[in-house]
Formats: sequence, C-alpha cells, structure tokens
Amino acid sequence: MTEPLSQEALDTLFLEARTYNAWQDKEVSDELLHKLHDLVKMGPTSANCCPMRVIFVKSDEAKEKLKPCLSEGNQDKTMSAPVCAIIGMDMEFYEKLPKLFPHTDAKSWFVGKEKFIESTAFRNSSLQGGYFILAARALGLDCGPMSGFNQKMVNETFFEGTSIKANFLCNLGYGTEENLFPRSPRLDFDEANKIL
Repeated sequence: MTEPLSQEALDTLFLEARTYNAWQDKEVSDELLHKLHDLVKMGPTSANCCPMRVIFVKSDEAKEKLKPCLSEGNQDKTMSAPVCAIIGMDMEFYEKLPKLFPHTDAKSWFVGKEKFIESTAFRNSSLQGGYFILAARALGLDCGPMSGFNQKMVNETFFEGTSIKANFLCNLGYGTEENLFPRSPRLDFDEANKIL
C-alpha cells in the first residue's frame, strides 16, 4: 500500500465524479450491491462499531412507498434511479460489538448512555456513508446523495419496529448529463486548513 492510486482512479473517485440527477435505464444487479457491501464493510469505524444499515429501494412498489417521504425536488430523480439506498444508523449498534470488537467488553461503553450512542451512531454511519459513495464509484456506479426527505416518514415506512433511523439517501445507477449542474466551487487549502 505504498503506491498512490493512478490519476484515472483519482478521477473516478473524486476529480471527475459528480452528483447525478438523471439516470440511464440500466439495472443495478443485486450481485453488485453485495460487492458494494463487501467493500464498504472494510472501512474503519470507532471500535469497529459499524452502525450503518442500508435498505436498497429497487422495486416499483418500494419506490412508491418512498416517494411521499421525499421533498418535491428529489422525487423525479429518485423514482428514475435504478436504486435508492436509505443509509440508516442502528441506535443499538453496540449489541453487535461482542462480534465486531471481541477482545474487550466494548458493549458496556454504550449501554444506557443515550447521547454517546447517538453521537457514535451518527458520526460513524456518516463515515460509512462516505465509504459507500466511494465504493460505489469504484465499482462503476454513479451516486446522487441527498438530504431532502422527511426522516420521520422514512423511519416509520422502512424502519418501523427496529432500532434503525435514517441518516441520508443515495441514488445509485449509471448517470447521464441531463440536469447535471456545473461543478460548484470548493474551498482552497488556506480557507479550510491549518498546519500547526
């Protein structure tokens, strides 16, 4: 792991990658979604807590359930995407720690500590969400991550009776340039960083 990635790989993951709003009519296979999970699960999280849980909304029936949960501006692009991933966070992630972090009793760090549970679940599921986007791009998929949805409705529709809450949504597929906005500016190094 001493050699940097090729320029082509950097372009795929970062420099040429975009947030897509329109999609080719091309299926994303279940096999590819399994490969995506197998990459994402290897990214680091604190105490290997892995709180992210994903529902891949693919079927027309599932999309119709999701549609009223979306802000108006996100409905058409999500309905036309081959897949919309609901990136969730398990608020009882610590129950899996005996398997995921077996060399110590990490579960006891969290039990009964609601604020710690919430901050850990949100931080680490967001971190895993970043891995999710990069892994999808690495597998040849395009992404359309978004926040414009009613979290309460998504939770009630897709996570009712579970300990999982929605964090954000990410459309997946093969993007087209239709409705593709010009790339927005980014902050320069000195605007966002300090070296001490």
